Amino acid sequence: MEIIKELQNLASPEKAKFADRFFKTGKGEYGEGDHFLGIMVPETRKVAKKHKNLSLTEIKTLLNNKFHEARLCALLILVQKFPKEPEKIYKFYLKNSAKINNWDLVDSSADKIIGAYLYANPSQKPIIYKLVKSKNIWEKRISIISTFYFIRKNEFDDALKISELLLHDSHDLIHKAVGWMLREIGKRSLSTEEAFLKKFASKMPRTMLRYAIERFPEAKRQSYLKTKQSHD
Repeated sequence: MEIIKELQNLASPEKAKFADRFFKTGKGEYGEGDHFLGIMVPETRKVAKKHKNLSLTEIKTLLNNKFHEARLCALLILVQKFPKEPEKIYKFYLKNSAKINNWDLVDSSADKIIGAYLYANPSQKPIIYKLVKSKNIWEKRISIISTFYFIRKNEFDDALKISELLLHDSHDLIHKAVGWMLREIGKRSLSTEEAFLKKFASKMPRTMLRYAIERFPEAKRQSYLKTKQSHD
């Protein structure tokens, strides 16, 4: 495929080594077995924009490529194609979710495809409640990150419900994602975020709480952290 050749021409072995460490590709780590070409995201975006008319068959081939940047490129193309064929892209995304297997791949696409589709088709929302119960960390992350689309529309209920379901998840990457979404709610409605925190802050993993209160004034941050510490 021409697009794969273009990506390979942009490869940087030095950057690939850094990405291997950054995305935790070692044995037993969350990105175990992933491979990188060493391409910066803006460069990958340029390639995706150039090939926005790629067919779904070709995108599937790209998604099945062993290199992380090829899968990212495929997802960026899907995001571009979504407005013209929302249902088709939504179903394709879910069918191929096994290839959306790192946090940046989820974060660059889940809200823009799954979230956008469910906002327009609210009767389909049960899918994110199914994904949140998955044993697969990336499907759980898709569930919570999808709600970012709703949050930007000032609809917080699903994000809060998913956040509550993930309160006791064991993975740090889920803690960060939930904390991030709670922080985004707080940017739009501080009272909504604080109502959630007053109920659940003491039960949250510390990383989740830290992400959620990152933008709070220092005194308020420390108050929440002390409350959490007193319950640990």
